[in-house]
Amino acid sequence: MDRVVRELASKKAAVIFTKSSCCMCHSIKQLFYELGASPAIHELDREAHGRELEWALRSLGCPAVPAVFIGGRFVGSAKEILSLHLDGSLKQMLIHANAIWF
Repeated sequence: MDRVVRELASKKAAVIFTKSSCCMCHSIKQLFYELGASPAIHELDREAHGRELEWALRSLGCPAVPAVFIGGRFVGSAKEILSLHLDGSLKQMLIHANAIWF
């Protein structure tokens, strides 16, 4: 299942693994939309193998959702994403990964 997570994480420039009931997941998705990105969203509680994907994410070092990948690389969860946004580097990461254009 680790391989599946890696494949899903590399299919688009920005990928977010979430749960539909998670308010921080919703906030991070909205932030990406406001920055002009259109990330692939995988809601683990609505995926057929969501539980297995969640365990695979944990084994890859993603302790909780939202689990954000940019350019196929795990960037972090909500805390890390908000920190990157506040210091201006999130937008640059998205530009570098071709998730947004400026």
